[in-house]
Amino acid sequence: MTNTPPTLLAVDLGLRSGIALFDATGTLRRYRSTNFGSRSRLKKAVYRLIRDAGPPELLVVEGSRDLASIWRKAAEKQGVEVIEVKPETWRRELLEPRRRRSGTDAKQAAQELACEIIDECGGDAPTSLRHDAAEAIAIGYWALPRLRR
Repeated sequence: MTNTPPTLLAVDLGLRSGIALFDATGTLRRYRSTNFGSRSRLKKAVYRLIRDAGPPELLVVEGSRDLASIWRKAAEKQGVEVIEVKPETWRRELLEPRRRRSGTDAKQAAQELACEIIDECGGDAPTSLRHDAAEAIAIGYWALPRLRR
């Protein structure tokens, strides 16, 4: 058993995915948008991405069930717990009703929330923040209370 604190990896699924890594204190450590380009490249990259994240104690994914199965398989091989969440679930808890009337409104609200989280965690303000990375940050923030401490 390792002495490292538990971490949480959140992913907004797609061939272009948003990825966010939080530590056990709730601090956002890294985030990015990654374009895998194809399903086969995504399959090749996922195991390594999870491993390089610690591996984390918890992986939280939102999006395509088909792509979620790829992440789940790679995570479970590494002993990582996986939670699949629907966008309406985390949005209901984090965004005001008027901010989630449409997908466009919700994505904009997630970007604003992600910028607040980045600022709270002492990160530099992003010069640009793709909606998939912003949603990964929001998904991770939503999932933090579910991380075993």
